[in-house]
Amino acid sequence: MGLMELFKKKNSGDVAKDRLKLLLVSDRANCSPEMMEQIKNEIIQVISKYMDIDTEGLDIQITQTESEGSNGTVPALFANIPIRDIHHGK
Repeated sequence: MGLMELFKKKNSGDVAKDRLKLLLVSDRANCSPEMMEQIKNEIIQVISKYMDIDTEGLDIQITQTESEGSNGTVPALFANIPIRDIHHGK
């Protein structure tokens, strides 16, 4: 994956779908859409140092999950990151 693929234009339907998904996720976590986008970008940046990933298939969500203690539900970050290849060596 080249750097230019990160900036590839999406059609308006895909952009609207991504924005809506980001709004729903950020609302669940009480986190702004801007912060969610920043988290996503930083995860991509860090993982890309070690692996070639498919950013089109990337799915990062914050959901509610039951805590192991008696705290009820707590926010949880789930990431589905398709890996194309692992970088070997430096």
